[in-house]
Amino acid sequence: MRPFRQHRGIAAPLLRSNIDTDAIIPSVEMKQVSREGLADGLFAAWRYLDREERVPDPAFILNQPEFSPASILLAGENFGCGSSREHAAWALDEFGIRVIIAPSYGAIFHTNCIANGLLPITLPLEVVQSLAEETGPESDTHELNIDLEQKTVGSPSGSQHAFQLPDSDTAMLLNGWDPIALTLQLQDQIEAFEQRDRASRPWAYLPPPGD
Repeated sequence: MRPFRQHRGIAAPLLRSNIDTDAIIPSVEMKQVSREGLADGLFAAWRYLDREERVPDPAFILNQPEFSPASILLAGENFGCGSSREHAAWALDEFGIRVIIAPSYGAIFHTNCIANGLLPITLPLEVVQSLAEETGPESDTHELNIDLEQKTVGSPSGSQHAFQLPDSDTAMLLNGWDPIALTLQLQDQIEAFEQRDRASRPWAYLPPPGD
């Protein structure tokens, strides 16, 4: 994964509560097991007037010209609730979303974001609403500044909003580690354990019959 340190991008307000993973990527849009090709189905029930013909709904925020290249999503409470499908994080990532700012998240979705290089920022609802107002359609700028190293969100007015993220999640994003890469940081300890275990339980390491 690509490391995440700072990011400046357009923030699109989608301040609905309880946006579940089926709204993020409907099950009918998951036609393959690959993580590729999912962006077209992101929010498909909301983005299109005709989902089969892919006729865009001009009222949907991500279809509006000033927000169409959005890389930050401002959302309501309990974003990513529902099923555990990792496709939701894959679709957001492929679409170009790098940061989500919401008051709370579905726990598994939050974990899937970290594992796929997306930064899920938790801020109080009133702060998210304030950021949406500062970057809304009537604003001169729609951009926010995200600094993961300092754990701050910078608004157009110059205000800085601090957020919290567990150290392990922060390390994964800063270094671009997925869960396997994170585990491999302990390779020396893993190999040392295997050597000790092999010495104490040699029978557990016998090759299978026929080898």
